[in-house]
Amino acid sequence: MRTILFAILISAASVSTSLAVDKSYYSPVIYIDVEHHRILISQLGGVFYIDVPEAARPHMEKLPISGLVDFVVEVTGENEMPVIKTWKVKSGESTCMYFNGKECN
Repeated sequence: MRTILFAILISAASVSTSLAVDKSYYSPVIYIDVEHHRILISQLGGVFYIDVPEAARPHMEKLPISGLVDFVVEVTGENEMPVIKTWKVKSGESTCMYFNGKECN
């Protein structure tokens, strides 16, 4: 009985840590770190990096510094950097106003 209960607890713990959550951040672009494929943004008075996936890397430098962008990211855990899924430039000039996860429009 203890073995079954322990197995259920371990399974529940591993499922809860592997769930990804989508979050939206409406933020200015503070810095684009091309070498490490990440973008520095701010939220609620703090700054943090979001990771740029392979498909978005050719377009990341097209984002306007100080321009407001609505980023949708996937958050997988507390110690993991959020990963960009999509973005929409709300203010500023860009040749990539909307990234849908695969291409720019």
